[in-house]
Amino acid sequence: MTDSTTRTTGSCLRWIWLALLVVVLDLGTKYVADQVLSYGVPRPVLPVFDLTLLYNTGAAFSFLADAGGWQRWVFALIALLVSGMLIHWMHRTPARQWWLGIGLALVLGGAIGNLYDRIVQGYVIDFISLHYKGWYFPAFNLADTAITLGAVVLIVDMLFLSGLDKATD
Repeated sequence: MTDSTTRTTGSCLRWIWLALLVVVLDLGTKYVADQVLSYGVPRPVLPVFDLTLLYNTGAAFSFLADAGGWQRWVFALIALLVSGMLIHWMHRTPARQWWLGIGLALVLGGAIGNLYDRIVQGYVIDFISLHYKGWYFPAFNLADTAITLGAVVLIVDMLFLSGLDKATD
């Protein structure tokens, strides 16, 4: 694929609006959670679902949360690099590969939502808590959800859809 092919057929950058929507919804829900919920106090919604405000200074599942502060900038740098790579990938991907574009946009939006928190506040706001019979899944937010859904879409695209695109070339 050449740059001229990408320009004439369009790229998956057309899905950048989805990434921006994820960022807006993520930051909006985090703001509301931070204003309405008391830190660490569960607000039951369903028997297996609470809203619980938590601040995560680490990565996924609070990995390195107690590392002393340096992890904030390492994770921010990683998120910046990954976001740049995702934007480049979206630019280089033809628009007809829309499943791939959607997956990349969801991951990008989630990465930027959490990156904003990490840079501005020094922690990521989590507030969605799922549990069952005393077992608690680590709290998460809409950015984490978008990243997970985007990863699932990318896996489905890789396993089941990427060959279809090659067959139409």
